[in-house]
Amino acid sequence: MPTYVYTALNDNGVNMQGSIDADTADAARALLLSRGYVPLKVKTRGASFEFGALGDILNPVKPKELILFTKQFRTLFQAGIPITQLLQVLQNQTESKQLKRVAADMAQSIVGGSTLYDAFKAHPRVFSELYCSMMRAGEASGALGDVMERLVYLLEHEHKIRADIKSAMRYPKMVLGALTVAFFVLLNVVIPKFVMIFSQARIQLPWPTKVAIAMHHAITDYWPLLLAGLMALIVAYKWWVRTPTGKYWRDNLLLRMPITGPVLQKSVMARFASIFSIMQSSGVSVLDALDVLTNTIGNEAIAREFRKIQDKLKEGRGIADPLKSAKFFTPLIINMVAIGEESGSLDSMLKDVAAHYDEEVEYAVAGMAEAIGPILIVVLAAVVGFFALAIFMPMWDLTQMAGRHK
Repeated sequence: MPTYVYTALNDNGVNMQGSIDADTADAARALLLSRGYVPLKVKTRGASFEFGALGDILNPVKPKELILFTKQFRTLFQAGIPITQLLQVLQNQTESKQLKRVAADMAQSIVGGSTLYDAFKAHPRVFSELYCSMMRAGEASGALGDVMERLVYLLEHEHKIRADIKSAMRYPKMVLGALTVAFFVLLNVVIPKFVMIFSQARIQLPWPTKVAIAMHHAITDYWPLLLAGLMALIVAYKWWVRTPTGKYWRDNLLLRMPITGPVLQKSVMARFASIFSIMQSSGVSVLDALDVLTNTIGNEAIAREFRKIQDKLKEGRGIADPLKSAKFFTPLIINMVAIGEESGSLDSMLKDVAAHYDEEVEYAVAGMAEAIGPILIVVLAAVVGFFALAIFMPMWDLTQMAGRHK
């Protein structure tokens, strides 16, 4: 259902702005009239250029800012402050310009009659589907404070996993960047100078030198074509991985890779267990929880397995049995879900699984960092060895030739 942004007059003749979900613009106007508002302008969100939306794209809300915003929201709500006043306080306290604008828009939406879930859902670039679903569950169950407590934990948990993986990959990225720069400098600065010497000596060049010269000429003579080809490949890849088939192929390959695959699988299992346990304890049904997980798990290969599980659940089966035939789910997850489903304590069982996989992810990330080090050394040795052979093999021949002429 599309979201419409409106400007309307309330009973006191004051201009109100907000957002509302409706099938059509006329339906949105009718809904506003039924709430006692006189619609002045109704348009689809994003239908025209808006600086605020552009700001969300160019300068998105950082995870730490969102975590702080959620913590402040939870604290103020538990203190009994009304939602509209709460959002005004957040608007004044937050340092993020995007969150200031979002809080103001949410306050106007709620004054205009929108639910808290609708107010959050109107800003998908800031609040994920999981975030909005948690808010809807808390609003419907009347336990919004408890749900927000779990939501804060989940946001901090996922931020920590991403930060650990990002930290582990920082050194490899630096090494690969330096290696790439050195490769091009050697190929375009060092090799040409030696080529002039070798051509004047008229010696038979070995294959490493011929390959280096061919690469040098390809870069210097055909760089526009190479650059255009590289850009075309990048654009084609970006387009392809946005398609369901391309996204599935990429995510499936990442899960099966020797070093990064186990880390990714364990992080996905930790995410699944955390989200599923929190949504179960928040009163969300298994089908709805799987629907949210399908759209927020961040891996199309796993998401397809969730869809298969959903289809089997609609046939009346429990979740443990479909998990056994699903790919990528570990025996620990399957067994703990089966025990939790039989004992009626699925949320607590999954919470224990999430804690276990949090530790597993930390160990896996540390192991990945240790495994990448030797691989980088091998790659570095291969590049250095290639250029050493390309330069010193003909230099050796040149030295022998000079010795024979003495």
